[in-house]
Amino acid sequence: QVQLVESGGGLVQPGGSLRLSCTASGSIFSIYTMGWYRQAPGKQRELVAVISGGGGSTNVATSLKGRFTISRDNAKNTVYLQMNSLNPEDTAVYYCNTGRAAMPWGQGTQVTVSS
Repeated sequence: QVQLVESGGGLVQPGGSLRLSCTASGSIFSIYTMGWYRQAPGKQRELVAVISGGGGSTNVATSLKGRFTISRDNAKNTVYLQMNSLNPEDTAVYYCNTGRAAMPWGQGTQVTVSS
């Protein structure tokens, strides 16, 4: 069974940056469109960004464009989310999954933006 392990979260001041990583077990990682999702307290989980299996196509939520970038390294079974100019509204637990959320959810990684 595929397992997803997210890491890289933490406490950061407004205006700061973080790079999240998600590593997947299994040998067929590269065939999946992968996505980053987030869930803020009291809110539904939302899709933040997606990247095609080969990494050639990406899409970031409109409100986050220019600040968030998604990338992947299929040799490492890892997908990344670079987050810049963070603000308190970005505080959430961040998860990765396929673009259709077809895999079991990992535990996520907490991102807290606060001064």
